[in-house]
Amino acid sequence: MRWKDFPGGTGAMCKASRSGELDIAIVLTEGIIKDIAERNPSKIVQTYIKTPLIWGIHVSALSSFQRIEDLEYATIAISRYGSGSHLMAIVNAHNQGWNIETLKFKVVGNLQGGIDALTNGEADYFMWEHFTTKPFVDNGIFRRIDDCPSPWPCFVVAVREDILASNFKEVQKVLKIINTNTEDFKKRTNIDKILAERYEQQLPDIQKWLKITEWNAGKPITKNLITRIQNKMIELNVIKRKKNSADFIKNMYI
Repeated sequence: MRWKDFPGGTGAMCKASRSGELDIAIVLTEGIIKDIAERNPSKIVQTYIKTPLIWGIHVSALSSFQRIEDLEYATIAISRYGSGSHLMAIVNAHNQGWNIETLKFKVVGNLQGGIDALTNGEADYFMWEHFTTKPFVDNGIFRRIDDCPSPWPCFVVAVREDILASNFKEVQKVLKIINTNTEDFKKRTNIDKILAERYEQQLPDIQKWLKITEWNAGKPITKNLITRIQNKMIELNVIKRKKNSADFIKNMYI
């Protein structure tokens, strides 16, 4: 198995899945559901992280924006359309009672693109995962105005349908290895210190992240959860019509 990072986030992973470059993705729930609804030939095989993702709402440290209310007509930096930064900006706007139709977006590619866009004034705010961006808040590049938790479990495992057809047992084995390791992940000796050093984070931030993050440990995703997420995404005008929730899922535990 070969691991590949996608700095461009969910939108880049969905594109790679469609092209056949990527076989299995650990991907944001909202992004892959939107893409499967738009005919990405993949299935969700399980929830990976069952807790919400905490999205920080960031402006440049030198920005005049001080409160979330100030951002209603501001330009939003997003990695790409269909990405988590795009979809969660819509969720946040809905939470604030803003008109979603008038949101203005600037595509920036990745986290570094978001830093550049806010620094040079091409965009006004940028939503990215709270803890990933914490070092940029600490060093004075970003200022975090608020947080917006995702209204659903944040990460799922998705597999291309042709890979499931040709390598079902191998995918089962991969999932078993992942789930066995995540089950005991928090109990590993000095895991907080290891993560803080590897990802250049403050130890208290990693300890807080470990406290609020819960893995799924292999339980299959349910049709009820997919239906609930689809209903929310239709309300937000992210998807146009609801599909049969069973069409999103492949049960690996049979």
